[in-house]
Amino acid sequence: MSDNEFLAERFEAYRGHLRAVAYRMLGSAAEAEDAVQEAWFRLSRSDTREVENLGGWLTTVVGRVCLDMLRSRRSRGEESLDSWQPAPSAEPDPAQSALLADSVGLALLVVLDTLSPAERLAFVLHDLFGVPFEEVGGILGRNPAAARQLASRARRRVRGVQAPETDLARQREVVDAFLAAARDGDFDGLLAVLDPDVVARSEGGVNSGARRVAAGAASFAHLARVARPVLVDGATGLAVFADGRPERVLAFGFVADRISVIDIVSEPSRLADLTVEEV
Repeated sequence: MSDNEFLAERFEAYRGHLRAVAYRMLGSAAEAEDAVQEAWFRLSRSDTREVENLGGWLTTVVGRVCLDMLRSRRSRGEESLDSWQPAPSAEPDPAQSALLADSVGLALLVVLDTLSPAERLAFVLHDLFGVPFEEVGGILGRNPAAARQLASRARRRVRGVQAPETDLARQREVVDAFLAAARDGDFDGLLAVLDPDVVARSEGGVNSGARRVAAGAASFAHLARVARPVLVDGATGLAVFADGRPERVLAFGFVADRISVIDIVSEPSRLADLTVEEV
């Protein structure tokens, strides 16, 4: 076996892990594959004979690639919400974090889109995959204490937006008001239920700001008339059905009883990955 074949074999052993990291960083399977492929290119051009922990080295590379991609989105105006400033919270149990990393779905990805690139990287790498803050800080160009603060801030943001099951009734009220306003083309009614910094994502791009998102929602009154309340991976959402199957799904994130994130899914492969339950 040649050196290149041996290196490729070792890389393949880590591919699944790297794809999971990249997907949670980017929220896009296609972009995650691009990030993993870039990691392979960098590995094949590097001298790794003195690398003791190849998995850690590759995770660091993927983290940096994803951070660059998130910052590129930001420069194109596909910006997440401004950073949150809460007090630090307790550190998570690494075993529980690993289980969470294997089980999160669209609901968490929606919430992650409310974080800044640095917060998202710190939270994903440390809280979901157990990467030490020393390494997270190295990727970000910050010291470990600053990386810890970013993760803590992100963790509180995630916990604040991912309302527990007991809040589903209140979420349903907000979504019902959103749906009624969209059906009537009621711009002011939409503004009343949208967070000022709401972000709406679809396969076609990203809109941010309540006025822009409200204008977009008001223009789709014909779809709103046939949309029905659902649970999307256990979270409050809306769906348009065709022949008994969802053909368009909206998943929501919330801040202070207002809609802060709307993730619009219509691509069949992404729809197939969702659990959509009528309520």
